[in-house]
Amino acid sequence: MGVVFTQCTSETPEEKLNRIHEGAITVDTHCDTPMALLNGDFDVAERNESPGSRVDFPRMKDGGLDAIFFAAFTGQKERTPENTQAAYEMANKMIEKTYEVCEQNSDVAEVATEPDDVVRLEKEGKRAIYIGMENGFPLGSELGRVEEFYNKGVRYVTLCHSSNNDICDSSTDKKGPEHDGLSDFGKQVVKEMNRLGMMIDVSHISDKSFYDVIELSKAPVIASHSSVRAIAHHNRNMTDDMIKTLAEHNGVIQICLLDDYIKDPDTTTVRYQKQKELREKFTQRDNLSDEEMTALRKEWRSLDEKYPKALPTVADCVDHIDHVVDLVGVDYVGIGSDFDGGGGLEDCADVSQFPNITAEMLKRGYTEEEINKVWGGNFLRVFNAVSELAE
Repeated sequence: MGVVFTQCTSETPEEKLNRIHEGAITVDTHCDTPMALLNGDFDVAERNESPGSRVDFPRMKDGGLDAIFFAAFTGQKERTPENTQAAYEMANKMIEKTYEVCEQNSDVAEVATEPDDVVRLEKEGKRAIYIGMENGFPLGSELGRVEEFYNKGVRYVTLCHSSNNDICDSSTDKKGPEHDGLSDFGKQVVKEMNRLGMMIDVSHISDKSFYDVIELSKAPVIASHSSVRAIAHHNRNMTDDMIKTLAEHNGVIQICLLDDYIKDPDTTTVRYQKQKELREKFTQRDNLSDEEMTALRKEWRSLDEKYPKALPTVADCVDHIDHVVDLVGVDYVGIGSDFDGGGGLEDCADVSQFPNITAEMLKRGYTEEEINKVWGGNFLRVFNAVSELAE
């Protein structure tokens, strides 16, 4: 009688983590790295250090991140023809630079435009770099620019930023609502984005603007980098009713890793008071020159050295994922880090540490299928639905 050998199929927790994380199609739907691309000192092909930089191609590979959306961000200024034109030119510079660095590093990264590009590029061992636009300010009031930017590869537009614009009201404009939600032009923008197959991003927009978008859009929408207001009570986050409404229309909320959107800040610290003073200066950005804004950002960054902040943790972040799952199910939540735009946790400081989120989800009993949905499946479902509606 021969000896029967049985194969040992047990795996260590670390092996399980690596298998599941590497097996998932992982998508981060928002980072502000294009701002750094315009800085001659930054090389996205080299390994950089956080907190100065949180995204580059080597660290994307280290963190098993298959795809990321580079956002062409423009801050909101007074809506003069000159300022609108400057924002339009800046958005174009960021888009052009994104293509340039991907072409220079074509062996490791490629600009992606279709939902299934990420799967093809993952098989080729490359990172998929999608393009979003944060703030519709560069559109001005010219509807034709929506298609123009779509043709340049932009696959979502965050309708506004921290102030109202010609499209809609912002969740954080100190002057309050201007249009009572979407403007008439904003309604045209929503319809045009549906026609083209461009995702509508409801992060940053006011609650009323959100409900207007949901009522008007024929396609599901995304919140590319927003968290749960029931946990962190910031107006930028989404209420439970907004999350339910988003899910009823098959959309997805991508949890943002920015500290104040994950956990309410400690208002008793010196740092908080200093931040409050700087925020007041930022509200005057319409009247500041580019040089003054650069100095203000440098002053903001120096706070980390002078008054180090205790950042929220990955566990705090996964509390937001849990909340959405308990509220509407696992099909409507994902990750949008806001790295290089303020995002960063104590134990997830950059894209190389994304496996820590998977580890925490495994610890809480999430299955491999559920983790796959959170890391990319849910978002790609929406991306596909938006594309198919246009076709």
